[in-house]
Amino acid sequence: MRPQNDLIKIFEFALNQERTGKSFFEASVKRMGVGSAVSAFERLIQEEDKHIAFIQSILDDLQNERDIELPREVTLEQETENFFDDRAKSEFLEQCLNESMVPDVTVFNTAWLIEKDLSEYYARMAEKTEGTAARALEMLSEWERRHEKFFKEFRDTLSKTYAEMPWGG
Repeated sequence: MRPQNDLIKIFEFALNQERTGKSFFEASVKRMGVGSAVSAFERLIQEEDKHIAFIQSILDDLQNERDIELPREVTLEQETENFFDDRAKSEFLEQCLNESMVPDVTVFNTAWLIEKDLSEYYARMAEKTEGTAARALEMLSEWERRHEKFFKEFRDTLSKTYAEMPWGG
């Protein structure tokens, strides 16, 4: 078992990273004009709020020298894996192409990197802890892995589409 102060530092870092990611998503929503993308980012921001509350609850337990209690209602199934249904994905990609929204590729790439870094961090820390702390970190890693998958799909699709466009002709 890791010392209490080490666990507090792990979860404080996690809380800071979640808040930073949420801020990026909020700023991205303001820049985007496509309804589907805005909707997806708004749903993701809501999930980030849940992550922040989840981590804050763990920190409260640790800082008050209580055993970590995971909320019973929190499960992996609550996290949405698909922010867009197939129709919305198709519409979003079509709008990106029609409006030449190249900056969205950068937004999705940055979002993917944020989620990827977090999922890897949580996985590494889960391996170094035990008990409820490890379980909480595993849950966070899995949630972020799902977000990572979503953003990677869009980044790859948009990058490929733009690379294959007949520019200037």
